[in-house]
Order: sequence, then C-alpha cells, then structure tokens
Amino acid sequence: MFRFVAALVAATSCVAIAHAQEAGTESRQISGPLLTLDEAVALAGGSAPAAEAAAANVDAASAARRVAGLRPNPALSVDVENFVGTGPYNGVNGADLTASVSIPLELGGKRQARIAVADAATRRAQIAQAIAEADIRLQVTELYIQASAAEVRVAVAEDQYRIAGDTARAATIRVQAGRASPLEQERAEVARLTAEAEAEKARRLADAARSNLARRVGRPITGPLDIAVLGGPASGTMGPPRPTSAAGTLALAAADADLATADAGVRLAQSQRVPDLTVGPGVRRLEATNDVAAVFSVSVPLPLFNNGRAAVDQANAERRRADAERRVTALDVEQQISEAEVEAANGAAAAHVASGPALSAAMEAARIARIGYREGKFGQLELLDAERTLTDMRTASIEALASYQLAKARLERLTAPAPLEGN
Repeated sequence: MFRFVAALVAATSCVAIAHAQEAGTESRQISGPLLTLDEAVALAGGSAPAAEAAAANVDAASAARRVAGLRPNPALSVDVENFVGTGPYNGVNGADLTASVSIPLELGGKRQARIAVADAATRRAQIAQAIAEADIRLQVTELYIQASAAEVRVAVAEDQYRIAGDTARAATIRVQAGRASPLEQERAEVARLTAEAEAEKARRLADAARSNLARRVGRPITGPLDIAVLGGPASGTMGPPRPTSAAGTLALAAADADLATADAGVRLAQSQRVPDLTVGPGVRRLEATNDVAAVFSVSVPLPLFNNGRAAVDQANAERRRADAERRVTALDVEQQISEAEVEAANGAAAAHVASGPALSAAMEAARIARIGYREGKFGQLELLDAERTLTDMRTASIEALASYQLAKARLERLTAPAPLEGN
C-alpha cells in the first residue's frame, strides 16, 4: 500500500511545484539527503538527556558494585599511658606507649549480601537504560510517522489545489462560451480558494511536524523523509491472536529486578543482625623496664537496644510490596499488549480498506468526472461531489496508514525484549 503513497507524493509534488510556479504562489522547497527512521533514532539516542542519564545510572551502579565488594578498613591507634601525673609520673619520661591495629571482621555474610544488593541494583540500572532507549525509539518513531504523514498530506492538498485550479479554469471557459451559468464559475472559485487554504494549512502542519522531529534528533531536517514507513500490511488483518504474555518484556524485567533487589535487601538485613568482631593486635613498650610486650584486644557490640529485627521486618515488607507490584505489572502489561494488538489489527484492517479498491474507485470516479465535465457530459455538482469523495478517501487512507504504524510502534515498545544478564 505504501506504493500508492510513494507514487502519490512523487507525482503530486512535481505537479504542485509546477503549478505553484505558474500561479506565482510559494511552494515548499525540500533539499538534502534522505533521513531514514533508523538514522533519526540513532541521532536522537546520541543526544537525548534520558539516554545520558540512564548511562550515568549504570556507571554509578557499577561503581557501587565495586564499593560493595570492599572490606572495611583497619584502624591504627596509639595509646600513651602514665604521663603528666604526680610523683614519678610527672612529665612524659615514665609514659608507656602502646601501638595497635583494629581489624574489623564481618560475620554473617554481610559482604556477600552487600554484593548481592549491588548486583541487583546494577541489573535494574541496565534494564532502566534499555527502557530509556526503547522509549526514545518510540518517541522518535511517532514523530517520524507524524512528519511523514504530514508530508503526504501536503502532497495531497497541493494536488487538490491544482485540480481545483484546473476546474476553475474549465468553469470560466464554459461560462465564457455560454454553456454554463456564472454560478458555476463562482462555485469553482470558492472550491479553488478552499483548496488553497487547505494546502497552506497542510504546509504549516508539516513544518511544525518537521520542527518537532528536528528538536528530538538534535539537528535541522532539510531533506526528505522516508515515507515507506507509512506502508500497511499485506492484508487487512494481522493473523490469529497470539497468546498474550508479559514474560520477557522490559516492564516485567524491571519488576523482576526490583523483586530481586528486595530479596537481596532481606538477606542483607538478616546478615546485619550478626555482630561483627574487631580484633586489635598491638605492641606495648613499658618505660619502667624498657621492655616490649604484645597486646591483643577483641571487641563485640552488644545488641541491647538495636538487634536488627526492625530492619528485617522493614526489608520483608519491602519484599512483599515488590512482589505485589510485580504481579500488578504482569497484569497491566498483558492488558496493554492485548489492547495494542487489537488497535494494530483494527488499524491494519482500516488501512487495507481505505488504501485498497475503495481509493482506486474514488480516483477513477474523479478522473471520469473531470473529463465528463470538460466535455459537458457531467454537471459541476457531480464533479465537486466526486472530488470531495476522493479527498475524503485520500485523507482516510493517510490517517489509517499513520494510525496503523503508530499502533504497531506502540505494540513493539510493549513487547520489546529485556536485555540478557551481563549485557
């Protein structure tokens, strides 16, 4: 079906430019290399703040993973005893000096639990980056389809303006020859002015659509767009419905990652309930005898006021919340996929009808009406009715094709696969 669109744009654009030059009116000039949809998506992805923020989030999560794997730093302490006192302890000459190192020993699997939380957070950041990329592609695709459809509308409107001009000139000739009432000339002029206004409106809307797309891709768009993106399906349907499942989608993968993070948080909270040991080997110099002796200390915190139970309860509650939200996400995603499939199927059927035999029949009827009007076989009302029908069918065809492609893009976004582990 997009062959019709491509042929229509190619033919009507040339004719419209030629007619505009003859009539002294302004026509849009588009020059430059063709910008494809994939190129637009690549340009937008390279300049989108959302993509940059998602990449920075992945880098931060990777750094947090490295931090989680580090062990606690030891502490060096120096104690000076028996100085600045009275009697033999006056001054510092009788001071005893002790140097020791305090080494924290994490028990209960705290380090492994921290690493598990960091790994889950890194996975969640990677999925968020994939979601950002999928959202950017959807946004650019929607803008590109809208801009392409606007370009086709311009071509159609300019073609209708050309036809209205031809009809107006034919009406003038008929009136001057005494074969028609001056009312026909007035009707034709009204139709020509209306077509001219519609063409100007279509140009302004197309320029606005191009500006929106240019703003997203980060550079001006001076060349043509690939209108093949408006192509419809080979038939009016999309085949039998597929089983709707949220498995493997980005949304469900994000919910799974949140649940994995909550699970890791529970294990971390449980590990925090196990007290850590701090050992302190050291050396003491006894000033009185000038001897040196080893010292060793062990300290264990007493969980009298905070035994970590409240933190475990909090983590378990967060885990239950994440699990419930995952189930809700699965239901929502499956519903959205089902609705998007219906929307795409309806769009495919509408595009097939609007761009198929009905459009061809309307084009042939309008052609016959123009010939018959010039030869005096048909009246002006029949011609105007045929032209109006053709305009409506062309508009319906463009809208149906654009709606189908937009629905298809949204369905692809909903079913976009999640990145594999480690990617």
